[in-house]
Amino acid sequence: MEEIVTYVEMTARDQLAPADPVPGLALERLDRDSPLVVDLQARIGAPYGWDSARRTDEEWATWFARHPDRVFWLLRFEDQPAGMVAYDLHPGGDVEIETFGLLPEFVGKGLGGYALTLGIRQGWALAPGVTRIWLHTSSLDHPHALPNYHRRGFRTVKTEQGDRR
Repeated sequence: MEEIVTYVEMTARDQLAPADPVPGLALERLDRDSPLVVDLQARIGAPYGWDSARRTDEEWATWFARHPDRVFWLLRFEDQPAGMVAYDLHPGGDVEIETFGLLPEFVGKGLGGYALTLGIRQGWALAPGVTRIWLHTSSLDHPHALPNYHRRGFRTVKTEQGDRR
């Protein structure tokens, strides 16, 4: 299956074009040991064929060991888990949004723009000296993903084309 991977970045806080607030949508810290981390990653990624949707318990243990500094934040809508944002802090002030997504039952309800706004704001606040927030998305992800990133102020810096197997 042909896939286009697009890398986007934001290099200043004032590049954020925030979406209108959605009452009842909030972002809260999620402990990396919470069973919600695995559950959310699997459920968010299942419609798009993410590896996280198919990992075994052993593969999850290896994955967590490889990413000891990854931090997780829960998107909550009206007291229900609605999605997640996961971040990796890289040297030089780079913050990668490693996972951003909504659970399938919350997709199409007008939450994505503000959920991303909350995620970007948190990314800038994760550590002193953040100079760049970036992520990559795939043409196999939700069709509104890349347009949402662009509407929030991310700019495309690179694309790669290949086959996903």
